[in-house]
Amino acid sequence: MRIVRDDLRGPEIAAMLEAHLKDFEPNSPPESRHALDLDRLRRPEIHFFSAWEDGQLLGCGAFKRLNDEHAEIKSMRTDPAHLRKGVATALVAHLIEEARAAGFERLSLETGSVAHFAPARKLYEAFGFAYCEPFGSYREDPYSVYMTRRLDN
Repeated sequence: MRIVRDDLRGPEIAAMLEAHLKDFEPNSPPESRHALDLDRLRRPEIHFFSAWEDGQLLGCGAFKRLNDEHAEIKSMRTDPAHLRKGVATALVAHLIEEARAAGFERLSLETGSVAHFAPARKLYEAFGFAYCEPFGSYREDPYSVYMTRRLDN
C-alpha cells in the first residue's frame, strides 16, 4: 500500500468522496453531517492523502488545520471492497505522523455516535484518541462524538 498526498483531481477520489457523503444520509440528519465536499477539501488548510495499491484507490483521509497547534481528521473513508484489510489503520497512522511532522500538538475528530460508526470509534480508540467535549465550531449533538489526542506520545 502506498499513501500519497493527493491533489483531489482524479475521478476515483471524486467518486469515493461522493460515496462518503451519501453514506451519511441514512445515519445522520443533514444538520449533523460534517463531512467536507470536494471544493472545501481543496482549501490550503487541508492536507489530503489517498491510499493506493496496484492502481486501485483503497481509501483516503485528511487533516485540517484549526490553529497553529491543533488539527482535525476529516474525510476518512475506506472503499467497501477493501474493508478489514488495514487501510484505515494505515491511514490514521499516516495522518498522525504527518500532523506531527507539520508541527501540530493535538489531533481531534468528530464522528458519528450511532452503531454504524462503532468501527471508526474503535479504530480511533486503538490509536489513543479519547472522548472529549466539542471543539472548534462544533456544538453538542446527539449524532456526534468528539475525540482527541496529543501528538507528543
